Amino acid sequence: MKVETTKHGDITLFTLTNATGASVTLSTLGAAIVAIRVPDKDGKLDDVVLGYRDPADYDNDGPCAGKTPGRYANRIALGRFTLAGKEYQLPVNNGPNCCHGGNGFQNKIWNGRFIGDGIRFDYTSPDGEEGFPGQVEVAVSYRWNDRNELAIEFSASTDARTVINLTNHAYFNLEGHNAGSVLDHTLRLNADRWLPTDDTLIPTGEIAPVDDTPMDFRTPKTLGRDIRADFPALHYGKGYDNCWVLNDWHKHRLVNAAVLTAPRSGRILEVDTTQPAVQVYTGNWFTGSSPVNKEGRTYDDNDGVAIECQGMPDAPNKPQFPSQILGPGELYTQFIIFRFKTL
Repeated sequence: MKVETTKHGDITLFTLTNATGASVTLSTLGAAIVAIRVPDKDGKLDDVVLGYRDPADYDNDGPCAGKTPGRYANRIALGRFTLAGKEYQLPVNNGPNCCHGGNGFQNKIWNGRFIGDGIRFDYTSPDGEEGFPGQVEVAVSYRWNDRNELAIEFSASTDARTVINLTNHAYFNLEGHNAGSVLDHTLRLNADRWLPTDDTLIPTGEIAPVDDTPMDFRTPKTLGRDIRADFPALHYGKGYDNCWVLNDWHKHRLVNAAVLTAPRSGRILEVDTTQPAVQVYTGNWFTGSSPVNKEGRTYDDNDGVAIECQGMPDAPNKPQFPSQILGPGELYTQFIIFRFKTL
């Protein structure tokens, strides 16, 4: 494995290149994926992750491109939750709710170092940061191999009871990051159920079957086929910005979450995870909100899709959802594997 390091002010970029020439570039800003270069069906390498020309533009970007949001990825209703009888107030930054922990892990400079076949990023989140209790030691490790598999391990420990939910927020366009809309990509989800929400995208608490709805991706279909359907969830998010409950989930066991396929390049992305759910977001608010990309333009709506394996949104307020509480002496550990193939 070839490893290259470049510095951009306070930001360090690490590029891992495997024996086939495929590569991953990672950033200490947000413990982020900023590029993945993999071959198409004809062997041509292209970067399939949306990102920006200037490494500093990832700081506080609206799309949260490629980064590790936290302390709690996705939304917490009204920015409030109660733990051990005490109510905690978080920043409200997404309508009336807290999203991605406020000014969270995604906007911090992490410590990065080599670990064997990959890179490990570490960050210490102090007690009270963005309103969350407990000091949390968090790590994100990326490993890249010759089979074009990117394995991500999230781990965390705390000195006081807290809540935590970590994911990666990369946006994919398997035709190439600058290729335009992904609505012709085909998606399959390993999910019979999904989480209906209110109009602020907070789950109602219902775990609903996908049958006979636009949320049914059990049989592969294009992202664009039903995205404009007259269906409340698609109106609320201006497209897909929803969470699916994965089939056959058991704690700490890898299951397949999704398969994404591009029609022209023939690239395939398989996503496996130990997480109980997956949020799919079709970049519905890119227009006017993203910095200049690697080719010098801004992204348009639906130019990429995020497949965010995670705990369920608002779980601290939904006892029927799998718990995201972490206590002293416990270790939070979750995995995501992005596996790139071709037709």
